[in-house]
Amino acid sequence: MPNNTAIKEAVDAGKLLAASAENLNTWLQSPSLPQWAIDSLNELVEQEQWEELNDRFFQNMAFGTGGMRGRTIGSVATSQELGAGGPDNPDHAAIGANVLNDINVTRATMGLFRYTKGFLAADGRDYEVPKLVIAHDVRFFSRHFCELASSVWNQMGGQAYIFDGPRSTPQLSFSVRFLGAHTGIVITASHNPSHDNGYKVYFEDGAQTVSPHAEGIVGEVDKVSLDETAEFLEKDLSRVVTLGESADSAYLDVLEGSVLDRDLLSRNQPKVVFTAIHGTGRVSSIPLLKRLGLEVSEVPEQAIADSRFPTVKSPNPENAEALSMAIAQAKEEGSDLVVATDPDADRMAVAVRREDGEMVLLTGNMIGSILAEFRIRQMKKNGLLPEEGTQSATLIKTFVTTPLQERIGHGHGLKVINTLTGFKWIGAKLRQYQETLDQKLRETQGIVLSYDDTDYQTRARLLLEHSTFYVFGGEESYGYLANDLIRDKDANAAVLMFCELMASLKEEGKTVLEFLDEIYLKHGYHLERLGNVYYEGASGAAKIANILKSYRENPPKEMNGVAVEKFTDFGTQTIHDADGDVIPSQDFYFVSLANGHSYAVRGSGTEPKIKFYVFGRQEVASEEELPKVKESLEADLKALREAIEADAAERAG
Repeated sequence: MPNNTAIKEAVDAGKLLAASAENLNTWLQSPSLPQWAIDSLNELVEQEQWEELNDRFFQNMAFGTGGMRGRTIGSVATSQELGAGGPDNPDHAAIGANVLNDINVTRATMGLFRYTKGFLAADGRDYEVPKLVIAHDVRFFSRHFCELASSVWNQMGGQAYIFDGPRSTPQLSFSVRFLGAHTGIVITASHNPSHDNGYKVYFEDGAQTVSPHAEGIVGEVDKVSLDETAEFLEKDLSRVVTLGESADSAYLDVLEGSVLDRDLLSRNQPKVVFTAIHGTGRVSSIPLLKRLGLEVSEVPEQAIADSRFPTVKSPNPENAEALSMAIAQAKEEGSDLVVATDPDADRMAVAVRREDGEMVLLTGNMIGSILAEFRIRQMKKNGLLPEEGTQSATLIKTFVTTPLQERIGHGHGLKVINTLTGFKWIGAKLRQYQETLDQKLRETQGIVLSYDDTDYQTRARLLLEHSTFYVFGGEESYGYLANDLIRDKDANAAVLMFCELMASLKEEGKTVLEFLDEIYLKHGYHLERLGNVYYEGASGAAKIANILKSYRENPPKEMNGVAVEKFTDFGTQTIHDADGDVIPSQDFYFVSLANGHSYAVRGSGTEPKIKFYVFGRQEVASEEELPKVKESLEADLKALREAIEADAAERAG
């Protein structure tokens, strides 16, 4: 090969990692690669883009327990990859072992098919044709990857279903159950930068995969060789089924069922500004709100689906800048509320009007706490929950979500479950509660329940009597779930829930911030701050690993001058949740300090960074004292976060 010498010299000079060179040579020699891909790699070698080649080839893209996510457009894109479309509409996904492209999508789908077929056979259902449903967002190559995966699935002997255009992640979760599919895929990178894309896997319960399926799928994907993918790279959509309007209507019906008091909404309609930030949110959220008679003002520039997300620096609704256009529109129109959904509409952000008329952004922890308090109150009011509470009903949150929600749940007499980060763990709990109900009804009454066809009120009653009724759940990163027929966070339902909350507060003559302060006065003022330390590429992965390893081998004894009272290592200690179930092992650490503050440490599952979740709490004696408490705790957590990040930089090496 013409570039062998250059590659070897780059390794000898320390410019190209040996692992990168080995993977690069394997790809250059593979019959799977079309000519444009070979030309692209040769171009990068000839231009001596060694850093780019390291990032693309230092490892094979890992198919993790939830799927895979990463760059689909390189930091340095080749002329072949850009093609006639240029950077705004590139012709091909970046070629490489560690980027999301046709080969890695094909490889993942082949492994998923083989696992699903094997699972059905082991379950005595080998007569069933493996059924897959796929949704995709608006990102670069999302439609192409969706069609490619559906083609691979059908060519291997399965039946694939796709939508006629972009759909949200929660709709995919619902559709797996609605269609009786065995598995599902969402092509999305959620709120990541525009150069990323991802491939997320769901199983037949409509939730993201957990053990044993997660590990089983990973094992099958890892067995698929590069050369095996060659015969599947040409798309054949002749037998792929495109879903019709009934699939959308069924999803909207379930979302509509999340409303606890329809009359409340009709009596006190909030004025809402909505933005999908160029993503899929408007596909369901706008028709849903209109179904219930709400008038919604969209941000017109951001209603257009666009892979570039051109009006924002980042399509992440956690960032204030992403909502700036919507907030400006709300001020101009005198609206009560701004709601924003991320590109795949599983996360929702909110801005509300303050007493002085200014719009204020709420954190994900605030939104979840407000919704939890409101929905529990409403459920008690309408008789869905007993007034004194019950341990047969639960609020579910992640460990890195504010402890305020735990106090809210316990204050209402409910069971509170903490899970690892990721909505798949909440989905797994819902599956467990459904399975317990099914088993109890079979054993005690000889009934086989059609769970999804049973109305919400009846499901709630049966779960309270025989299992556990899910009241509300969420995570700090702007994810919330209202309905147990959907098994992932759902921004479309969250938009509706928040509108219902606004209608209730409007009737009481309160603002959202006044309602939040009431919660603080009852349960103590809670404040949370998030620290992120980014480490890109091959060298960055090593630094992340160093930090996580050092926390286990050398736990901190103090932080910012405050002694560590308790150090919890979720990777080595056995920890049980409130149901008595063992929390799965993970490289995740929780550090409790002597002054009552605490923080958690974990590597992001979706981005090249370490996350630090910092928590503070202080009792409040009176409403007058609250402003000073807020100011004091803000200063405390700022100093603590800075100390944690400085310590991490030393641990990174």
